[in-house]
Amino acid sequence: MLKIYNTFTRKKEIFRPIRDKKVGLYTCGPTVYDYAHIGNLRTYIFEDVLRRTLEYNDYKVKHVMNITDVGHLTSDADLGEDKMERGAKREGKSVWNIAKFYTANFLKDIQQLNIKRASLLIPATKTIADQIALIKKLFKKGFAYETIQTIYFDVLKFKNYTKLSKQKLNQKIVGGRQEVVTDPQKHHPYDFALWFKLVGRFKNHIMRWPSPWGWGFPGWHIECSAISTKYLGQPFDIHTGGVDHINVHHTNEIAQSEAATGKKSVNYWVHGEHLLVNNQKMAKSLNNFYTLRDIKNKHFNPVAFRYLVLTSHYRSKLNFSWQALEAAQNALNNLTNDLQLAINKRARAGDKRLIINYKKAFLTAINDDLNTPKALSVVWRLIKDNQLSDKAKKQLLLRFDDVLGLDIAKIKPFKTPPKIRNLADQREKLRINKQFIQADALRKKIEELGYKIEDTPFGPRVRKQ
Repeated sequence: MLKIYNTFTRKKEIFRPIRDKKVGLYTCGPTVYDYAHIGNLRTYIFEDVLRRTLEYNDYKVKHVMNITDVGHLTSDADLGEDKMERGAKREGKSVWNIAKFYTANFLKDIQQLNIKRASLLIPATKTIADQIALIKKLFKKGFAYETIQTIYFDVLKFKNYTKLSKQKLNQKIVGGRQEVVTDPQKHHPYDFALWFKLVGRFKNHIMRWPSPWGWGFPGWHIECSAISTKYLGQPFDIHTGGVDHINVHHTNEIAQSEAATGKKSVNYWVHGEHLLVNNQKMAKSLNNFYTLRDIKNKHFNPVAFRYLVLTSHYRSKLNFSWQALEAAQNALNNLTNDLQLAINKRARAGDKRLIINYKKAFLTAINDDLNTPKALSVVWRLIKDNQLSDKAKKQLLLRFDDVLGLDIAKIKPFKTPPKIRNLADQREKLRINKQFIQADALRKKIEELGYKIEDTPFGPRVRKQ
C-alpha cells in the first residue's frame, strides 16, 4: 500500500484516492521567462516519480500542470516587476515570444529527463476568464476588496490562513511592508494580490485584459486555484511543488480555493526539497544555478542528472557537484551495461520465487513515500544476484524502470575497446587453465588502463571504472 508524506499533517499517510483507482494530480509548473535550472528540474523529477509510482500501483492519473506566463513578480510576495517583462527586456523580445520560447525549452528539458508530460498543460493566459470568475466569487463571499491599485484577498477574513505553513501570521508581516508603502489602501501587510490594475508601477504593463475592475492582469497565485478547480474539481487528491511554495504560494492557493467554494481544496500536499550548490539553495536570484544545457555542454547524459536525483529522497536536500554527477553517470553506464550484456536467455527453476521477492522489495521501497534510494539499492542487489538468470533480471529491470524513468533499454551501452576485450579474453583462458597468477597480472593491467573486470557465472564482464 502506498504511503506519502502529507505536508498538511506533517506525517506519512496511506494514500486513499477520492475516486477508486483514479487520481487527480496538480503540479505547479514553470514561470517561462528563462531556462529552468536544475533545482527546478529536481522538483519535476520527483513529481514524475510520484506519477509513475501511482501508475505502477494501477491508478489512472489525470495530471494537470500550469504554465505561468503572466503575473509572477520577482518576489512571491507581490513585490518587484513582472518576470515575463523582465525576460522580454533582457532579450529584446516581446513577452509573448519569451513565453513561447521558454515553454518550448521547458518541454524539451523534461523530455530529455524522461519526465512524462502532464495530461493537461495549461498556460495562465488561457484561463483569464476563469481567474476573473474566481475573484468575483471571492468578492461575493466577502474575502476580496478593491483599492485604487489592486484587488486583494483579505487574509484576516479566512480562518486558519496559515494552516499549511504552520507559521504565525505576524511572521508574514515583514515580507509585505514595502507593499503597504506602495499601496496605502491595503488593509494588512500580508494580504495578497488577486488582480493588478494598470496604474502606478504597472501603468505600462504589456499583458493586459479587461475586467470588472478595469484593465489589468492577474496575480500569480490565482491561476493555480482557477486551473486546478476547473480541471480537477474540488477537492482533488494531490497537489505538489517545491518546499519554497509552502509559506506563500500554496498557503494563498488554499485560502482562495476554499474561501470561494467553502470546500476543502486538496487531500494531500506533497513537497520536494531544494537542490543545493555549495550547500546553498540554487536560485536565479543568487546567480548560482546550472541548466540542463550546462550539463550537456560538459558531455553528461541528462539522464545521469535524473539518476543523481534518485539517489536522494525527495524530502532531503541534495548538494549538486560535478563530481557527484560524474559518479551518477558511471553508475548509469554500469546499470545500462548490465542490462545490455545479459546473454543467458534461459530461465532457472528458482527464478519465479526470486522474481516475486524482488518485486515485493521494490514495491515496498517505492511505496514508502517514494523511497528511490532504497529502490535503487534493490536494483543493484538484483544485478549482483547470481542466483537469478539474466533473462529474469532484464525483465525485472525494465519493469522497475517504469518507475525510475531512466529509460535504460534505450541508452547506448558501453562498448569495450578491442584491446581491453583481448586482454579479458586472454585472462579468461588463463583462468580456465588454472593459471591464476598470470590471470591476476592481466586483471591488474586491465585495471591500470581504467577498466574493471567482473567474473560471473555467464563469463567475464568488463566495465569502465
